[in-house]
Amino acid sequence: MSDHATVVITGANRGIGLELARHYAARGLAVIGVCREASPELTEVAARVIDGVDVTTDQGVARLKAELQGQSIDLLINNAGLLQDEVLGHIDFDSIRTQMEINAYAPLRVTEALVPQIPSGGKIANITSRMGSIADNDSGGRYGYRASKAALNAFGKSLAMDLKPKGIAVIQLHPGYVKTRMVNFGGIISPAESALGLAARIDELDLENTGTFWHCNGELLPW
Repeated sequence: MSDHATVVITGANRGIGLELARHYAARGLAVIGVCREASPELTEVAARVIDGVDVTTDQGVARLKAELQGQSIDLLINNAGLLQDEVLGHIDFDSIRTQMEINAYAPLRVTEALVPQIPSGGKIANITSRMGSIADNDSGGRYGYRASKAALNAFGKSLAMDLKPKGIAVIQLHPGYVKTRMVNFGGIISPAESALGLAARIDELDLENTGTFWHCNGELLPW
């Protein structure tokens, strides 16, 4: 991507999304941060903030598309996410539905809405989780989170196949166990470290490796 490229990041007001915004802004890219509620930290680094957007609704995505009308998007990062826990015997199916809406359906909604504005050579990065890997599940639990991220992986793979003829590459990325509010700051690596690894994987993305699933540290992950 050129120094004049534009990157759109959902869930950009804090955590990994904010660190990605900082990273790309420091590289000279025009960052458009999308969120439900803006933060001073995001406002400081983003070229533009589009807040008040609920990406789980038709209305929210339609508003986002309208706000970005005419804007070429070189990189779309679907980052907004939700982690909740369910225990077998006490499963809250409303919790699972909510996670599916935010973690899986919303990235697909946003991508479908904005892909006409992504040129050939553009990229889409879906921030997923290795917990969405069925092969890698050796601890059980987290029914909604695992299922929603597995669904996102399936969506991402289909998007990669559908968009390859248009010259648009798609990647599924696990950010690592990151010290964010989502995990009560109990992670292993900092958001800045995660963002650096994620950006490196995005830099390596092309039409040859489109549709693949990577850890931010460069490890190819199983489905």
